[in-house]
Amino acid sequence: MIPAQPAAEKPLPLSQATPQWKREQAEAVTSPAELLRLVGLDQHPRWKEQAERAQPPFSLKVPRSYIHRMQFGCADDPLLLQALPQAVEHAEVAGFSADPVGDLNAQKTTGLLHKYHGRVLLVATGACAIHCRYCFRREYPYEQASATQSQWQESLDYIAADSSIHEVILSGGDPLTLSDKRLHKLIDRIETISHVQRLRIHSRLPIVLPSRVTETLCQRLAQSRLRCIMVVHANHAQELDHTTAKALQDLRRAGVDCLNQAVLLAGINDSVEALAQLSERLFEQGALPYYLHSLDRVHGAAHFEVDEARAKHLVAQLRERLSGYLVPTLVREIEGESSKTPL
Repeated sequence: MIPAQPAAEKPLPLSQATPQWKREQAEAVTSPAELLRLVGLDQHPRWKEQAERAQPPFSLKVPRSYIHRMQFGCADDPLLLQALPQAVEHAEVAGFSADPVGDLNAQKTTGLLHKYHGRVLLVATGACAIHCRYCFRREYPYEQASATQSQWQESLDYIAADSSIHEVILSGGDPLTLSDKRLHKLIDRIETISHVQRLRIHSRLPIVLPSRVTETLCQRLAQSRLRCIMVVHANHAQELDHTTAKALQDLRRAGVDCLNQAVLLAGINDSVEALAQLSERLFEQGALPYYLHSLDRVHGAAHFEVDEARAKHLVAQLRERLSGYLVPTLVREIEGESSKTPL
């Protein structure tokens, strides 16, 4: 892992009362050159030129605490590859599109997606703590298609009018980038809808910015009348350290069920060893492996795709090695289908 190093960029001016996680978020690295310097690869022939050419239109953003889990001097580090832009992202590849899972067609109100029976998904914000290079919403029009605080009522009215909706999923972006005040207000309003029974939060922050799992957040979730589920997102065991263990343990102590969804990514976790280590470490830290997603075919991510036959073979090998509850379900999301499609 890379040693802690002083920040090259001057931190944004923040008050002493600003939560630690917000300070860390403000100090995230946004320059490929700075990221490469921090991991000792600023002169590496493979990355230096690529990173300079690959930045727009999907910018780099990665917290320093996540960078500290990268291996210093390793050009193929699995965490680095998830965050660093590459020139290959600009290649036009047939079958890859801006909206690979049909989010825009499933939108019922601004930012509210209703794809599956009994549950809806609210795109609560366009902000993230990290810009994952394979993100299926990397071209999502957040400015026009995510619900701002003033637009929540329209979505809540839609939910209230449909008594078959028992679960609300908060997504984004990343809903945990919302301030406590805004997040708690949204939860308060969801709780007033009597037929909603569960609140599911999809967030990468407990993994990439574990300081976001604060006592205040845990207390609010513990006090909710709703059954709360946190679906985190880790793709490699190296992402999981003592800070993520504490975050997951704090959530569990608050009565929150913790699940993990991963994406199968070429060059990052496409081996039975990497997948087995991920499942084992997740379970040790308190999260149950849930889904292993086949890559959503979004523009710029084709180099991460793993052939479906190989993906199935990897999961079959994983099933031979691990107890059944440690084997995530391999799925693909197909527009128009009534659920995720098991492969």
